[in-house]
Amino acid sequence: MTLIKSISGIRGTIGGIAGDGLTPIDIVKFTAAYGSWVIQNTGIRKIVLGRDARISGEMVNNLVTGTLLGLGIEVIDLGLSTTPTVEIAVPMEKAGGGIILTASHNPKQWNALKLLNEKGEFINDANGKEVLDIAEKSEFAFADVDDLGKVTYDDTYLQKHIDAILALPLVDVELIRKADFKVVIDCVNSTGGIFIPALLKALGVNTVYELYCTPDGEFPHNPEPLPENLTEISKVVQEEKADLGIVVDPDVDRLCFVAEDGSMFGEEYTLVAVADYVLKNTPGNTVSNLSSTRALKDVTMWAGTEYHAAAVGEVNVVNQMKAVNAIIGGEGNGGIIYPELHYGRDALVGVALFLTQLAQSGKSVSELKSSYPSYHISKNKITLTPEMDIDALLIKVQDKYKNQPNTTIDGLKIEFDKEWVHLRKSNTEPIIRIYSEAENEAVAEGLASQIIADIKEILNLN
Repeated sequence: MTLIKSISGIRGTIGGIAGDGLTPIDIVKFTAAYGSWVIQNTGIRKIVLGRDARISGEMVNNLVTGTLLGLGIEVIDLGLSTTPTVEIAVPMEKAGGGIILTASHNPKQWNALKLLNEKGEFINDANGKEVLDIAEKSEFAFADVDDLGKVTYDDTYLQKHIDAILALPLVDVELIRKADFKVVIDCVNSTGGIFIPALLKALGVNTVYELYCTPDGEFPHNPEPLPENLTEISKVVQEEKADLGIVVDPDVDRLCFVAEDGSMFGEEYTLVAVADYVLKNTPGNTVSNLSSTRALKDVTMWAGTEYHAAAVGEVNVVNQMKAVNAIIGGEGNGGIIYPELHYGRDALVGVALFLTQLAQSGKSVSELKSSYPSYHISKNKITLTPEMDIDALLIKVQDKYKNQPNTTIDGLKIEFDKEWVHLRKSNTEPIIRIYSEAENEAVAEGLASQIIADIKEILNLN
C-alpha cells in the first residue's frame, strides 16, 4: 500500500492500514486539515467538489463531503466531472477552494485529493506545507449541530465549461463544422466519456467513434496516454479512415492525438501545436517546464516572442506564466494551460483550439506534425545508495559542465546547442531521473549515457 503526502494533495492506493494507504481515516484527516486551512485563509465556508469515475470515487466522495459538512462548510458537488471543470467552477462559485478526487493517470487502485485555492488553481508549496502541518497536529475544530454545512448538487458545469470554450475568440465552431471531421476518441471509461462527446457535438463534429466512454472506472488499459497504451485507437483510426484520434486521461487534463495514419502525434507536441496556433493569432510569451521539448521554444522564436522555462509541476508553470505574462503554456505530458480561459491544464480547450487550427490549416494531422522541428526525448534514471548526498553530486556534475548554459531552478539542466539533459532527484527514492532531448533517438540516448558515465566517474573519485 502507498500513501504520498505532497504539497499539492494526498495520493495513495485504496485500502490497507491507516497511514500506509489512502484509507477512510486518512481521507477524513486530510480533508479536515484542508477544510480548516480554507476557513483560516479565506474565511469562506464553501468548497467545490468533483471526481473522476474511479471505482473508489463514490466512497471517497462521501467521506470528503461528510467531513466538510462537519466543519460547517457548504459543499458544491459537481459529481462526475473533470479537473479543469472544477478549476473553473471555484471562482464562479466564489468558493474558498476546491477538491478534485482523482489520481490522474494512475491505475484504478489509486485515488487522490487534489487541492485548489480560491482562484481554482493548485495550492502552492507554502500552502501545502500549512495543510500538512494542520493534519499532523490534528488542528481542526468541527461545527456544532446547528452550524453544520450543507451540500448542493450542481450538474450545470459541463455546459458552463463548454460555453466558456465556445466563447473564446480563437475557437471557430463554424470552421470546424465545415471541415466535417471524423474523430475517434478513447476516454478510458472515465469522465472524458461524458465531456469529450458533449464538447465535440457542440463544436459541430458529427462523426465520432467512441472507445471506452462508459464512466464506470474500469480502465481498459493503463490510463496514462502513452503510445504503448494506445494501440487500439490507432487501429480504429485507420480502419474508419478517421481524420484523427483524441485521447484523454481519467481527469481530462492531459491530451494527446493520433494522426490519420495511426501514428502518434506525441504528447509533447500537443502543447507545441496549440501554442503555434495561438501565437500566430495572438503573439506573446510561452512557458513550459524544464523537461518539456525544445520545440515549444522553437515555435515561440518563430513568432518573435520569448520562451521561458519553469520548474516541473503545474503550479510552477502557472507562477512563471503569470510572471512573464505568457499567453499559453503547459507541460510536455499533453497539458495545455490557456489563461484566456483559466490557469489550469485543460484537455477540453486543447481539443477546441487544435480542431480550429486543423480546420484552418487544411493539413492532415501527420502533415501538421511534420511542420514542426522533430525532437526525441529519452527518459532514464540512475539508482544511488540512500546515504548518498545527491545535491552535492549534482553540484559536481554542474562544475564539469560549467562552460555550458545550465540552470538549477529544478535539479540541473544543461544545454548543448539544440540538445539538453535534465537531472532531477526523486523526493521519495535515492534516484536521479535523467531526461535528455536531441534531434534523433540515438543522440538523445547517447547524451543520457554520457551523463550517467560522468556520475559513475564522479562517484568513483569519492
